[in-house]
Amino acid sequence: MNQELKIALLQIAPLDSLQDNLQKGIDACRKAKELEADIALFPEMWSNGYRMDDRELEEWQKEAIPADHPFVNAFGELAKELDMAIGITFLEAYDPQPRNTIVLFDRYGNRKYTYAKVHTCDFSVEKYLTPGEDFYVCSLDTRLGEVQVGSMICYDREFPESARILMLKGAELILTPNACPMEINRLSQLRGRAYENMVAIATCNYPDSVPDCNGGSSVFDGVAYLPELETSRDTCILQADGSEGIFVAKLDLAKLRWYREHEVHGNAFRRPSKYGMLLDGIRQEPFIRKEYRG
Repeated sequence: MNQELKIALLQIAPLDSLQDNLQKGIDACRKAKELEADIALFPEMWSNGYRMDDRELEEWQKEAIPADHPFVNAFGELAKELDMAIGITFLEAYDPQPRNTIVLFDRYGNRKYTYAKVHTCDFSVEKYLTPGEDFYVCSLDTRLGEVQVGSMICYDREFPESARILMLKGAELILTPNACPMEINRLSQLRGRAYENMVAIATCNYPDSVPDCNGGSSVFDGVAYLPELETSRDTCILQADGSEGIFVAKLDLAKLRWYREHEVHGNAFRRPSKYGMLLDGIRQEPFIRKEYRG
């Protein structure tokens, strides 16, 4: 039986209005379905194209929409129509300040989770956002059966704890919307998160026509070693260039699951009783930052 889960990364440039982004997003999802995708993932904050640094605070805050806004719900209806899961991203209206959010709809149009970015970029304009409070994993029904899926968003990637907690909650696949240059070190972070947790990580970025972005959307399958190979293998199964387009990766679920059952990473040999300092919250120089919110 074919166990390849097809993940479409919608590496597309935003337009100037919510309505235009809605229509372009719908068109991109339809093209992803034509490519036989099981899941379609948008880049970070698709509703306004992550246009925050180039405008006044009040202006972009007015662009925030509630999680049940017609823009968001339209992708739930589309997911049902296309029989394809969709991860739609947006600037969410929230109290006291907006959130940077992804909603994952399953192929029946059901809302599986609403995740807000936990690690907001408080050294920049995201200091005006409300951080998320938890990480979520859902059981996503696909044509291949149930797949355990969670999300982190952009800067979340830079903290090993993000992918680690998702792995501990059962994630096999982490969907990661992004809006920044995906240079070698950030790609290395994704490679490391996938390797150390034995999870697949799919990241969707904006193309290089968008300021401060360069495409490079990627999928790492997390499978570093196979019995038939003398050395380790490249865990990157898709690496997009900078152009605008829809890039589809084929994730071999059977191989990933076999690997997770036999290899030594993930939660196989951890010693949590030795990690207490990770939770004590103490910060010392040189890591003191006035912008830190805790």
